[in-house]
Amino acid sequence: MSNLEKDPAEVLLAEPSAGPAVEILEPREVPLGGPRALLVRRTLPQRARSLVGAWCFADAYGPTPAPRARVMDTGPHPHTGLQTVSWLYRGEIEHRDSAGHHAMGRPAEVNLMTAGRGIQHSEVSTDDARELHGVQLWIALPDAHRDVAPFFESFAPEAFRHDDATLHVFVGELLGHGSAVTAFTRLVGAQLDLPAGGAVRIPVHEGSEHGLLVDAGSPRLQGVAVPASHLGVVPVGTSELVIEAGDEPVRALLIGGEPLGEQLVMWWNFVGRSHDEVVAYRQQWQSEVIAGGTRGGRFGALDGYDGSPLPAPEMPNVRLRPRE
Repeated sequence: MSNLEKDPAEVLLAEPSAGPAVEILEPREVPLGGPRALLVRRTLPQRARSLVGAWCFADAYGPTPAPRARVMDTGPHPHTGLQTVSWLYRGEIEHRDSAGHHAMGRPAEVNLMTAGRGIQHSEVSTDDARELHGVQLWIALPDAHRDVAPFFESFAPEAFRHDDATLHVFVGELLGHGSAVTAFTRLVGAQLDLPAGGAVRIPVHEGSEHGLLVDAGSPRLQGVAVPASHLGVVPVGTSELVIEAGDEPVRALLIGGEPLGEQLVMWWNFVGRSHDEVVAYRQQWQSEVIAGGTRGGRFGALDGYDGSPLPAPEMPNVRLRPRE
């Protein structure tokens, strides 16, 4: 999914900030996809917090009726220095990328694309998507791995029970269950479902921070209410997460991991390390793809999409720089 918002630079924090036992992040609505924009609810990044572990971006969308194909129609757009993680509750999305991958995204199956040094991809909902409902997440790649060759993976995790919860671990490891997709830092990404009145206690690594992105219901995390569509964040130093459902069933994503410990600049669809680096990524995209149609550049070429690639927005008139 393309980050089409034209806000000033969002710069990822190098260190987790001190704060309350649970930090509650409110979503903001962002239109994605041009004239027939799909509204998403974005909880990461924010000025208050830009990272949960290495997770640096979270957009939730739907449930959105899809009376036609291409309700989601995100044309070819670039990425650098990150992994995209697509997780659906309902619907179907067709993925194409310039590394030659063509795949369908379906409920309870993760699609993970590692952009590495550079890739372009498109995402389009299909005729089978009568309703669209899901989440797109990004993981920032650590400096040692951010220039890897791009690749794509899919994985359908098996559901398992723990206390009252049903879980699917789609990235990293949790409770002895692991995902087959590649992680470059210690991470966890899992769907968590609780029945009304249910509760779960989950032992976690004390060196990690964790977030609960609520899709349905109003659970309590460490005794603190997290409203639907909000992200509740628990800082490092916690060895157990306690999640309790109220009068309604809960569906949420649990994300987390060790703090990345690096300062990153994120603008549009690029994750870099400096203003000049991001400027160079944008110039390459515009010259190689938008203007030139080059097949052998940083972002390669994408075949099979019915439409044009998305031009990059103009750079802001200030230098992008780390924010403390």
